[in-house]
Amino acid sequence: MGAWRRCTRFAWLLLALAQAACAQRAGPDPRVPAASKDQALQWNQPAVRANCPDRRGYLWVQPAEGPACIRYFASDEIDGARVAIVQFSGDRDGVMDQPPARIPGNTAALRTLDAQRSRNRSGVPWIFMARPGTYGSSGDHRKRREPVEFHALDAALDALMQRHQLQRIVILGHSGGATAGAALLTMGRTRVACAVLTSGAYGLLERARMLGMSRGGRTDTTGSAQFYDPLEHVGGIVRDPSRRIVLIGNRDDRNTPFALQQRFADAVAQAGHRIELQTHAAEPPTHHDLTDGIGLQTASLCAREALFPPTPATE
Repeated sequence: MGAWRRCTRFAWLLLALAQAACAQRAGPDPRVPAASKDQALQWNQPAVRANCPDRRGYLWVQPAEGPACIRYFASDEIDGARVAIVQFSGDRDGVMDQPPARIPGNTAALRTLDAQRSRNRSGVPWIFMARPGTYGSSGDHRKRREPVEFHALDAALDALMQRHQLQRIVILGHSGGATAGAALLTMGRTRVACAVLTSGAYGLLERARMLGMSRGGRTDTTGSAQFYDPLEHVGGIVRDPSRRIVLIGNRDDRNTPFALQQRFADAVAQAGHRIELQTHAAEPPTHHDLTDGIGLQTASLCAREALFPPTPATE
């Protein structure tokens, strides 16, 4: 029996080795994203039609300033969604001049994985839309907060909603992404169930002066005088009593002064729109990045309320 057991163990060892060899030949487990092997996304590149295929993840659009290719990275279950969350990142000028391979999260696989994780946490289909010049979208991130950025995103949202037959969206943006979300509202965007805008930049001239980054009092912090300030275009927001606009910030924010967030909220309220201004804890020392994933939590709650509105209480 001892010899038989040794033979049996040897046979099992051979089988295990054969299975491992087959697995190696077959490549990585398809359930594990091959993010480390995914090609780095390009930054600050011109729009090239040949590099923008007509398929999921790419949107070729024609805003007033010229063609653009806007990249997006989506979770599952977005097709025909009654409500989907569309997220815009904050400014990425701190990394945009690095080699693309060194920029954190800068592959399609990682961006898609992040969207899927956000969808799993929120319970709502999730789309990360890359602002022009970042994460594979064409354009120049140095021209952020200029009309060319917001027009491209506005056209991309139209194309996204048409391609995937989205009924309504929740806009989520932080910092420069919040400014982008606010700009889209002022450009007349409809079918927005909710906009959650955290630590956004408004009153761009005054902000630049307050931060000591204005050139002669005429420029945004980027040095541009061609900026689009949502605070100056509140009149373009479409009336929609069912839509929520939620601004969240920190009173000690050293990047996007809370007083200017308050000013934008007041202007929107005075124009007759439903808006809420909330405060939340933030990371020191700048108190700009809010804690607890409050933006994601609020956007998720907004989306669920849009999907399942509370029934009025009966007497």
